[in-house]
Amino acid sequence: MASSSHYHYHKDDDDELDDVFEEFDFNPKPKERKTRVFIERHREEGHQKLWNDYFSETPTYPHNVFQRRFRMNKALFLRIVHRLSIEVEYFQPKVDATGRSSLTPLQKCTASIRQLAYGGGSDTVDEYVRIGETTARRCLHNFAAGIINLFGDEYLRRPTPEDLQRLLYIGEQCGFPGMIGSIDCTMNDLNILDRSPVFDDIINGIAPQVNFYVNGNPYYLAYYLTDGIYPKWATFIQSIRLPQGQKHSLFAQTQEAVRKDVERAFGVLQARLAVVRNSSNIWDKEKIGNIMRACIILHNMIVEDERSSGTEDNVHEFEEREEVATFSVNMPSPIVSTINRRTSVRNRQVHEHLKYDLIENIWAKFGHLTHNI
Repeated sequence: MASSSHYHYHKDDDDELDDVFEEFDFNPKPKERKTRVFIERHREEGHQKLWNDYFSETPTYPHNVFQRRFRMNKALFLRIVHRLSIEVEYFQPKVDATGRSSLTPLQKCTASIRQLAYGGGSDTVDEYVRIGETTARRCLHNFAAGIINLFGDEYLRRPTPEDLQRLLYIGEQCGFPGMIGSIDCTMNDLNILDRSPVFDDIINGIAPQVNFYVNGNPYYLAYYLTDGIYPKWATFIQSIRLPQGQKHSLFAQTQEAVRKDVERAFGVLQARLAVVRNSSNIWDKEKIGNIMRACIILHNMIVEDERSSGTEDNVHEFEEREEVATFSVNMPSPIVSTINRRTSVRNRQVHEHLKYDLIENIWAKFGHLTHNI
């Protein structure tokens, strides 16, 4: 007996399939390409206006206005433009097939600095510098990469022995001999502290060895001031959460005041280059990282430029003082093993002894000012 589900072919089925296929167009017409909109921006006039406003012998705007808008002195900006125009192909002047000059290095660098300084979109520089949005964005990324390549080795590096000498001198004046800075991070950063490269050079025996005395006792590891979330290592000194007595109160007040330096430093960076403070409009993590590194390098360059004007402490002041030095920076010893160095960094007993000596040292240095607490 034949199955009830048996299919019987009918010629009409072919007609139905033909009707279905006729409804589909297997050779669609290509989409019409959008015509690129060309805007004649008169870039030559933009360069001439920029030159007359800031770089001519009699500029429209004085030095203080330049410094506020470019976030640095004119000499430093021109130094950056000069290096980029010589060593980075993108910033080198070119001529197109019609003999017309390209955007000048001044225009490209100004567009980049304005985006970093004000944190606005790439099209905000179009009306003045005469650079379109896409080109301005390209200028910014090439500028960041050029800053890193040309100045990164000098201004984004590990502290040299000379740097350590200066930092140790500053720490000693604040009442914290052996202190080389402050660390302030979020809880997420603390969770990856074991993988942090902060102490890699010390553990691997590469970093210079710091020797110093506190309250008459010798110590051999420089340390950072931190908040209470950090572990009690020999390289971290926290405040006292609930200080009891004048000594502990003075120590807590002094430690917290000095530790604010790192927050103030980052606040200066954010105020100087608003792109660090504002939310990012870029999706590429590598480009975001380059912009952040370039901002730090520029900040360090500006600080050095301002320091050379004589407004900062003389680096050699501490080398010529009459008092007996309580610290020294030497080359690391190759005898100590990596395991022993790692253990020394995390030594809780050294941490407790150092903190006690620091409390006594600060009391001896500033105890006569306790009426201000």
